Order: sequence, then structure tokens, then C-alpha cells
Amino acid sequence: MKIAQVTPLYEAVPPKLYGGTERVVAHLTDALVDLGHDVTLFASADAETKARLVPVRDQAIRLDPAPLKSDLAAHMTMLAEVLDRADEFDVIHFHTDMIHFPFFRNCADKTLTTLHGRLDLKDLPEVYRRWSDFGLVSISDDQRKPLAFANWTATVHHGMPGDQYRFSPKSEGYLAFLGRISPEKRPDRAIEIATKLGKPLKMAAKIDAADKRYWEETIRPLVEGNPLVEFIGEIGDHQKSDFLGGAEALLFPIDWPEPFGLVMIEAMACGTPVVAFRCGSTPEIIEDGATGFLVDTMEQAIAAAGRAHLLDREAIRARFDLRFSSVAMARRYVEVYGDLIAARRPNLGAGLNLGLNDDVSKLRRIGEDRSFAVSA
Repeated sequence: MKIAQVTPLYEAVPPKLYGGTERVVAHLTDALVDLGHDVTLFASADAETKARLVPVRDQAIRLDPAPLKSDLAAHMTMLAEVLDRADEFDVIHFHTDMIHFPFFRNCADKTLTTLHGRLDLKDLPEVYRRWSDFGLVSISDDQRKPLAFANWTATVHHGMPGDQYRFSPKSEGYLAFLGRISPEKRPDRAIEIATKLGKPLKMAAKIDAADKRYWEETIRPLVEGNPLVEFIGEIGDHQKSDFLGGAEALLFPIDWPEPFGLVMIEAMACGTPVVAFRCGSTPEIIEDGATGFLVDTMEQAIAAAGRAHLLDREAIRARFDLRFSSVAMARRYVEVYGDLIAARRPNLGAGLNLGLNDDVSKLRRIGEDRSFAVSA
């Protein structure tokens, strides 16, 4: 298949530091190339990819030191480039929310749009009613709830390359918080859990401009006044194996409808259990009592974090390999692409099915090479 991947331009592909959507696009793109597909990535010039790169901006927006820049203009330029080349592709896979809808209505049947963010926003329903001809992919079933009427075609859970994360058979005895310092991520809960248990807590987190006041007024006093808490700041992929692998448990004490939560599967890749509040996608990602614990109250969270060391770290890594590798994600998307093409060109169904069977065979071989368990 000839596939275009269209990513947001806020972070590099993959991100240099914090970043979710662009990281997923990077891993999906490389996995599709490994399967033999002809993939073109539309992204900023600092992308690192196995695909054919079409650079549409000199660098990703967030770390660009230019004081004045327009993210809207950058994305419009990219979409114009994709539209000019639309006839070259069997599938155009967007990860840019809804901005492309007005541009691509005449070829909506060859597009797929994965929505990566929260969908309980006031103005969204009218957009997805107006442009209902665009097929949508959710990253968890829970994510769909605010827009249950929308044109959902599949749910595809995120995946990460297993060889990017080093398995740690034992922890160094601390608890970990990784993500953003923001009210919905509830770093205050993480600090309280660690303090009540008397365990060290390491916090690797990004502080957005919008959350600086929350950091200064709410979280910073809790960090600076607590000898158990170490604030590390924002970290990159190359630091995550040490950070997550050394943790006795990852604390994921969210208080919002998290669409997915990449950090949960990153921890699992290192063999580290996750203590997560039952909110948003967490019941779909965490297998309670196997890869971590799902909790509803602070009392339950404190108790769960205290017994997380009892879980089998090798079994946690095995569940990551089975459910959340980039191989598993790519295989699922190949199926979705196939359905999209078959619906547009039903007379090609037999040949398409053969191609998909070939992809499954390739995925199995990749899985065996990397000791992944990939089911049929």
C-alpha cells in the first residue's frame, strides 16, 4: 500500500523530549515500512524516519527558538502539500485532529483520522456532525463517549517498539511520576501517596506555560518541602528505561478522561507495574492485579503502591509485548487500511485480502525475531 502519514508539527517525529502523538506516528510509520509498505511522512525536517520524508517546516514548533511563529500557518502549508499529492496514495492517515476536514472533503473516502486528544469539548460535536464522511479511529473505547454518534471505524491502542525500552528485573525502591505538571495529571496525589508510604518519589515532568501558576502555587511547595520528593524535570526517550525501570511502580493518579496514556505502556515495557486511577482509558490498558492496579480512592492507591513490588515484572513485560508493541499497533492499522480501500474499491477485495495475509505473515516473522507474541 502507498500510505501517507500526516503528523502535527508541534514536536519532532519522534519528539526530542515530551510528546505523545508525534511519538506514536514515528513508531507506526517505521513499523509500516518494516512491513514493506510505501510510506511517506509529512513532518518537520528534524524528523527521523524510515519512510520517505516530506519536510514541511524547518523544525518542530515547540522547541523552535523563533519568538514569533504561527502554528496554524505551518499546518495549513503542510495540508496544502498533502492535498497537492493526494492522488499518489491509497490511504492518507491524519493525526491532526479536525483541521484537514474542509480541505479533503472531495477525497474523504481515502482518508483515516486518528484522534489523539480528549473529545469532551463544547464545540466538537458540530464539527463531527458536519464532516461525518471522514472515518475516525479512537485510541481507546472510552475516548469515544462524548462523540458516540461520530463515524468511528476502529479503536487502535497505541504501541511502542519493545527494543527501545530495557527490561529491569528489579527496582531501586522508588515510586515514579512521568508526564506533565498539570491539574488533571494530579501530581499532588503522587506526592501524597509516596509521603504516606514513606517511599522516595522521582518526578520527571514537563511544565507548560499554561501550568506554571499551578506549579508555583500548588506543586512546587509540596516538592521543595518534602525530602522524599525529587523533581527531575522533562526527560527524553533515552532516559526513560533507567527512570521507569528503576521504579517500584509508576503512579498514574489522573483526574480526567485520559484518551490513552503512553507512559503506562512505557512503564510496562520496562517491567514496572502501574498504579492508576480508574478513569478514562486506564481500565483498557491496565490488567488489574497483573500489570498493575486500578484504584478509585487515595486509600486504595496507597495500599496498591505498597504492594506493587509483589507483581511479576517479567509477566508485565510479556503483556506489553503481546498487546502494546509497535508490531501489534501496525498490524491493526493494516487491517483498518484494508477495510478503507476495500470499501472504496470493492472489486479489488480478493487481491487486497491476499496483501493483508502477507502483512500478517511478515508481522509474525518480526514478532518471532523480537520474541513478541503476536496472535492471529
